[in-house]
Amino acid sequence: MIHSINPYTGEKIYSFTPLSTKEISEKIDEADLVQKEWKKTSFRERAKLMTKAAEVLKKRKKAYGEVISKEMGKPITQAIAEVEKCAWVCEYYAENAASFLKDEFIETDAQKSYVSYNSLGVVLAVMPWNYPFWQVFRFAAPALMAGNAGVLKHASSVMKSANNIQEVFEEAGFPKGLFQNLVIGSDKVESVIKNKKIKAVTLTGSKPAGSAVAGVAAQEIKKAVLELGGNNAFIVLDDADLEKAVDVGVNARYQNTGQSCIAAKRLLLQEDIAEAYLEKYVEKVKKLKSGNPLEGDTYIGVLAREGLAKDIEKQVNDSVKMGAKLLLGGERKGAYYAPTIITDVTDEMPVFKEETFGPVIAVKTFKTFEEAIEISNNSEFGLGVSIFSKNINKVLENVSKFEEGAVFINELVKSDPRLPFGGIKTSGFGRELSSFGIKEFVNIKTVYVK
Repeated sequence: MIHSINPYTGEKIYSFTPLSTKEISEKIDEADLVQKEWKKTSFRERAKLMTKAAEVLKKRKKAYGEVISKEMGKPITQAIAEVEKCAWVCEYYAENAASFLKDEFIETDAQKSYVSYNSLGVVLAVMPWNYPFWQVFRFAAPALMAGNAGVLKHASSVMKSANNIQEVFEEAGFPKGLFQNLVIGSDKVESVIKNKKIKAVTLTGSKPAGSAVAGVAAQEIKKAVLELGGNNAFIVLDDADLEKAVDVGVNARYQNTGQSCIAAKRLLLQEDIAEAYLEKYVEKVKKLKSGNPLEGDTYIGVLAREGLAKDIEKQVNDSVKMGAKLLLGGERKGAYYAPTIITDVTDEMPVFKEETFGPVIAVKTFKTFEEAIEISNNSEFGLGVSIFSKNINKVLENVSKFEEGAVFINELVKSDPRLPFGGIKTSGFGRELSSFGIKEFVNIKTVYVK
């Protein structure tokens, strides 16, 4: 059985019977059959249904948000906001998919030559627990609008949310079988990728999971998109608006209880303002309310599992043993880990070198902007970076020096349906969202008429 356990109460709240090998095959066969008809539909027909999906999400945002909170501990206001964001991505692709995928005529010596964008077929999505709705919808909305079918292997701890996502598409009127949640464990992923009717795979998750999935996809010569971890730097220069940089900086690290690939995990402060900034930052973090994720004023919930809290506890404790200073926090109780600020950090400490997937920030100072860029780039990851400064031109002149998939100036790194999202280095490859994301799972076909 696959169980969902409430990380705040420890209570087993949902149980699911895993699919048999035969049932998995039958569901993929169904998706393949339905997709062959779905790809013939017009963008107008697809958009009508995708808009309806957005309506379903808005109508049920509180109920779906409550399930998210119970399954993985996200504070309820943030869980509801996540569902609302999913409605936005559905509306965005309903409005824009047709223009993104229209034939693109190119002048050559041919009588006519152009590029057309055709669906691939059935795409497997392997998704994590930290944003159980958003991670799926930012794949599903463009994939379905492009004429594909989707099968989902979600994290075992959020299987009720996974079923709810399938429910959204079915209630919106999409053909039954076009989007399906596969109730399976990780041990079945390889065989699903190897199924001849699966044409591509996308994964959001850890480096080991991404490496394993991409390896199987490569063996099968199938397209893969990976959105993996991050160790984002949050850089504050000495001319920054400190009040704004503090407000945004706290949110950038501690929202979703720090369980985000794009969270600001390394706080880099220019020496002249480091003390003043930290004083304000610590005071703001102290005011964050920890508690029951289902209470509306809770900002810090629990981590999704006690084991995750133990992992981050070890990273902090090992760093302290290496000489780091605990400025705030550092306590764990079950799956709860207190908001933590750690200073006197060196490059080799776990809290700086590794991804910390929880409410912990590592603080390091620098003398010059050039040094900050060097520190930021000193990571195996390359997902995103935030820089705070009033001298925007100076920052823009240095954007190309950052080894990241995204550079945000005077703002936290975030995903937006209108902009491509993804990283480089061990943060993955490929892009989600915008016109780039919808073109990841299409056949870019050259047509030439002499």
